[in-house]
Amino acid sequence: MMPDVRTVGVEEEFHLVDLTTSKLTSRAPELLEVLPDDGPFVAELQRCVIESNSGVYGSLDGLRSDLRRHRARLVESAATLGIGIVAAGSVPLAAPIELQVTETPRYRRMLADFQLLAREQLICGTQVHVSVRDRDEAVAIAARVAPHLPTLLALSASSPFAADGSDTGYASARTLVWQRWPTAGQFPSVTSAAEYDRLVEQLIASDVITDPGMVYFDVRPSAHYDTLELRLCDSCPDVATIALIAGLFRALVLRGADRLDEPTPETQSTLYRAAIWQAARDGLEADLIDVAAGMPKPAAEVIGDLIRLVRPQLECTGDWHTVTELADIAVQVGSSAARQRRTLRRRGRLSAVVQRLVAETAGRVAPVRIPDDTPAQLLHGYFADADRPEDSDPAPAHDEAVSPDGTLRSGYREIFDAATALGAVELRKRQYDIEHEQSIDGAMFRTAGESHAQVFALDVLPRCIGPEDWTSITDGATQRARALNAFVVDVYGEQRIVEDGVVPGDALDRAPGYRHTGRVPTWQTVRAHICGIDIVSPAPGEYLVLEDNLRVPSGVAFALSNRRLMMQALPEIPMPADILPTDDVPRMLAETITAAAPPDTHDDGIDIIISSGPRDSAWFDHTLLAEETGLHLATPEHLSTASPRGPCSGRIFVHYGHNRRPVNTAYVRMDEDMLLSSTGHDDRPLRPGILGALAHGRLALVNALGNGVGDDKAIYAYVPDMIRYYLGEEPAMAQVPTWVCADRRQRDHVVDNLDRLVVKPIDGFGGAGITIGPECTDSELAARRDELMAQPERFIAQDVVTLSTHPTFDGDAFYPHHVDLRVFVHLRPDRGTGVDAQIAPAALTRVAPAGSLIVKFVARRGWQGHLDQEPS
Repeated sequence: MMPDVRTVGVEEEFHLVDLTTSKLTSRAPELLEVLPDDGPFVAELQRCVIESNSGVYGSLDGLRSDLRRHRARLVESAATLGIGIVAAGSVPLAAPIELQVTETPRYRRMLADFQLLAREQLICGTQVHVSVRDRDEAVAIAARVAPHLPTLLALSASSPFAADGSDTGYASARTLVWQRWPTAGQFPSVTSAAEYDRLVEQLIASDVITDPGMVYFDVRPSAHYDTLELRLCDSCPDVATIALIAGLFRALVLRGADRLDEPTPETQSTLYRAAIWQAARDGLEADLIDVAAGMPKPAAEVIGDLIRLVRPQLECTGDWHTVTELADIAVQVGSSAARQRRTLRRRGRLSAVVQRLVAETAGRVAPVRIPDDTPAQLLHGYFADADRPEDSDPAPAHDEAVSPDGTLRSGYREIFDAATALGAVELRKRQYDIEHEQSIDGAMFRTAGESHAQVFALDVLPRCIGPEDWTSITDGATQRARALNAFVVDVYGEQRIVEDGVVPGDALDRAPGYRHTGRVPTWQTVRAHICGIDIVSPAPGEYLVLEDNLRVPSGVAFALSNRRLMMQALPEIPMPADILPTDDVPRMLAETITAAAPPDTHDDGIDIIISSGPRDSAWFDHTLLAEETGLHLATPEHLSTASPRGPCSGRIFVHYGHNRRPVNTAYVRMDEDMLLSSTGHDDRPLRPGILGALAHGRLALVNALGNGVGDDKAIYAYVPDMIRYYLGEEPAMAQVPTWVCADRRQRDHVVDNLDRLVVKPIDGFGGAGITIGPECTDSELAARRDELMAQPERFIAQDVVTLSTHPTFDGDAFYPHHVDLRVFVHLRPDRGTGVDAQIAPAALTRVAPAGSLIVKFVARRGWQGHLDQEPS
């Protein structure tokens, strides 16, 4: 007789990893030797895998307790051998050539017959057994549960990485490996146990398989017990997930048993396979296919529909409250695959992923439950290490959008609500649309070290900067730009700051950007007409200047383009009503260039932009600004020098078509050495003509020659003193504590603390040559120490600053990436002898790659919310 409550049991497969290296280890025979002989543990195909069999239970609570007890015994015994236990579909650190198949006749024959399939079987699954009256009932129910099996697979998805550590792009790559077996996949269309047995006998007779144990259908009647066995799920690091799957599968079996007198529903095989593939690809982080309707739906909805479908059965088994609670948690914490990926994004090491899985399997940590008022579907990947073990890496930096308790900060609720309403699939589509539009427009940029320009990546989630923060940024950046301009004018003039001992003279001698050409335009009171100030935020409301750019700061055109693209491609994302408009930025730039006019302008003269041409990494920046400002865009080949005896002697001309016009002011967007070494329209060197025109006050360059002295990383250390010296003010914005290694005492401090400092070459750009002490190996630190001892004057060192993070869409969810902010300060001579400073209402956020603190021109934010403030 069938018992009143159908019982449930579980088979779990576990990976064995070396606790030192975090790699798979083939030590299952050794571990089985120290485990009790009468225990639930047995060998598997691979010697890096061990299986555990639970008892048979009528309640989910009893099953959970049993699973935890067996895991605790296994983990404790393994730890004595230096082995870690991982319950997951796969682990990312393995050397397949070193792994071994378990030495039994059956497994040796499988290796001989199936070769690649057996060798690459580095996967682990969870099997759930539910009792049935007999094998005929098992066969009849198998077809009835089929439409809901993809949902159970999605709940278990825990194998995003291949054995070589590469990201497969799937939440359950184990499914792809598993389905390569000839008898894996959808349960066959049979009507009785006898018909099923005949099919299995035919398969054995064909020599495709050797025994009934090699029938790997997603569900199957057990070969040894009166149970229906669920076989398609990944191993699960969290026991609660297994309990949820077991509870749902038992309810589905009960529901199928209740409907045996109804016609057997047919599940279209192609749609079923597509639904399994979709669940394997995305897990819980995107849509699943509702097999009954044949349509995609958000995973949370599909799970909710399933629970409502089997509510009568869940209430019958007493599992209703347990399953609904576990399902709610599962939706909010997301799949194990997503947790593994975000651990890698945050901590940058595959070993950290394995360590995390070991801790979850042992029950030492549990997945974080995202607060109810958070748009959890897109923030699954966001709470990377809020639940990290106590001995793991330091806590991450503050996030500008999401507070530590998971609530959204001011200004972000409506933005996230809109993004959540669109969903990951639609956001991916919009991101593609943006990239397509950028390709058409030529919005490309080539980063340092790359040979080809790439689309200027634009993130779909904007960054909001509130009015108080924008005021702080404005005050600090404009003050700093005025002081740096005064410094550049002074060091190419009287050098009062050197004579007064504020900046040592040898600092100028070492500065790569200090050039004798900078002394030519002695009439200029403004030399740094357009400054790019790079700012970071180590704490809420706190800002630090990271770097100054006084030569050719790039990016404002991308800021303009990004704002427009966001409004065009994502109109659903709300933009604050009081955000500063960017429409006036081109006019502001043109006026700054006009204000830089030389003393002896030509009545027929024009202002132009000079670029090195289409191969320049910022060519899009140049072309868009020329178009928006109405200035003529020229390259050195378009320029010429007037005859020294003519009426226009000492002037520079720009040629276009058959015409030429004298140039009053040129906005130079190329390296000054390249400009001065170029030949012009008439194949004559430009250098003498340009320097002569500057000296006679008949040409102005924006920005001036020699401004690189203000970009020097060693000079950076003295900027706070410059502010006090030239402006008589205290710095409104702090900067990163800096040590100049040319000073012996400072160098000794750096050498003694190399493992906790950032060391930068004074002539490095784009992150080149930087070492971040806490991230360096001993050999890297030793090499840098040797360089510091041999040539200390080439380096400066700074404290490690933990940059703030901001949500960045990575194709399936939002993840925290480190960001900085480049603001553009315009300087113009005022009516007296001073300098007027204005900040452009178009800033550019730069985003670091996953796991990196170095921000480059890699990814850009769509718009910054500079609220309530107008340019000063």
